[in-house]
Amino acid sequence: MQSARLLAVKLLCRTEEDGSYSNLLLDQSLADAQLSPPDKKLCAQLYYGVIERRLTLLHILRTYSKKPPEKLDTIIRNILYLGLYQLAYCDRIPDRAAVNESVLLTKQCKKASASGFVNAVLRSFLRDNKTIRMPEDAWQRCEVEYSVPAALCRRLAEERGMEFTQAFLADALRTPPTTIRLNPLCGTVQALEEEGFSPVPIERLPYAYTISAADVRKSKAFSAGMFHVQDLSSQLCCAILAPKPEETVLDMCAAPGGKTFTMAQMMENRGTVLAFDLHEHRAKLIDDGAKRLGLTCISARTGDASQFSPDLPKADRILCDVPCSGFGVIRRKPEIRYKPLTDFQELPELQYRILENAARYLKKGGTLVYSTCTVLQAENEAVVERFLAAHPEFELVPLTEFGFSQGYAVFSVLYDNCDGFFAARLRRKEGDDGTA
Repeated sequence: MQSARLLAVKLLCRTEEDGSYSNLLLDQSLADAQLSPPDKKLCAQLYYGVIERRLTLLHILRTYSKKPPEKLDTIIRNILYLGLYQLAYCDRIPDRAAVNESVLLTKQCKKASASGFVNAVLRSFLRDNKTIRMPEDAWQRCEVEYSVPAALCRRLAEERGMEFTQAFLADALRTPPTTIRLNPLCGTVQALEEEGFSPVPIERLPYAYTISAADVRKSKAFSAGMFHVQDLSSQLCCAILAPKPEETVLDMCAAPGGKTFTMAQMMENRGTVLAFDLHEHRAKLIDDGAKRLGLTCISARTGDASQFSPDLPKADRILCDVPCSGFGVIRRKPEIRYKPLTDFQELPELQYRILENAARYLKKGGTLVYSTCTVLQAENEAVVERFLAAHPEFELVPLTEFGFSQGYAVFSVLYDNCDGFFAARLRRKEGDDGTA
């Protein structure tokens, strides 16, 4: 019978070799695994924990192994990561168990010849009182402390300051809250309480709650369409746009549909929300979610947000939540932190094209919100400033009701424990004739 640790090692190897998304891979694997609920919980803890702390664990391994980590067999390296993670961060797992189970894994993975090596590395770390020797260089020290590449640490500090960087990166190593939006059409707090969710209202927004639950999607309240899972930062983007009943709203890059649903609810399910995604199967996700929530004002369609479609109507409000690097949500998708910054150099050009195209659909006097789930300036302020320079018929609208004097906001753990998010509110001036 497969153990929690063995499954965790196999998943770590697949993530490393295939570049699989951790949440999707883990969900499917746990659903198929013949493990008890406690073992599934342990597997998830170890799997996510190693991914989150990989650079820290690499540094420890480099310190205590006579062999360079890069030259180790992938399975052995991940067994060592798993053992070191348990020793360094799992107080409830005895040190002896962490070492012995790691040695056992080498045999279960048919790597028994490495059992002595694994035992020696882990016991060396133990003999040194599990000391993590920090580098002298400030950015390398940041990398080891937060398990984030030094280049990203430096970039965040230069753009957002050290207070933001330290708070943001420390939070990325904690378990994020589960936040939902209660469906005002049918959801009740009582129904959530009856299922043991212990909902806690978030004062900043109506219908926003944090809950405690293992798998909310298996609950009766979820099946009945009483809520959808959505971080506060995403709900705030919708609140910034502030759609009204009977309006026409475009959601340019909508899948899987969380913001689409929230906007439709703000509109009391009256009006029209046109939600687009490039791929048909993702547009279907929006359709399915709308049906579950009883939202009939949503029309999900396939479409390229960067290409103009003359058949679309002029909109009162537009949400332009563009594809981005995702560095704002590393507490939920830990593997994103390791992607090189160079992988995203061309994104701002795509983001600009989508923003410029979206603006063509907006009525004069209408509102457009440009948003991303990243905190990098090149994908946020720089795109908006470039757009405003080229389009004097648009202006920023200050977000004073959300505590920001300018027309854009950077959300993070420092703002009601949000995911990292950016939102800018733009308005087409009344004097513009609406053409582009």
